[in-house]
Amino acid sequence: MAALTEREFFSPPEVAETIGVSHSKVLTWIASGELRALDLATHRGQRPRWKIAKADLEAFLARRSTTPTPEPARRRHRVHENVREYY
Repeated sequence: MAALTEREFFSPPEVAETIGVSHSKVLTWIASGELRALDLATHRGQRPRWKIAKADLEAFLARRSTTPTPEPARRRHRVHENVREYY
């Protein structure tokens, strides 16, 4: 994954290249509401011109990142006082 530059807004192709997915996948995330984007088209009803804020992209990546689950603590075998164990 390429490092994010100091710019404030990115286009969907730039985001796709940065995180290594297709342009259509970024548009799918925008359409589903997972990735927040601004439509900078001059008139409503025109082809959307999406721009993604750096903060929104970082929040999206943080939500989708995974952390390893910790191993559960091992429980000690409890010996009852009435039970005799033979080995």
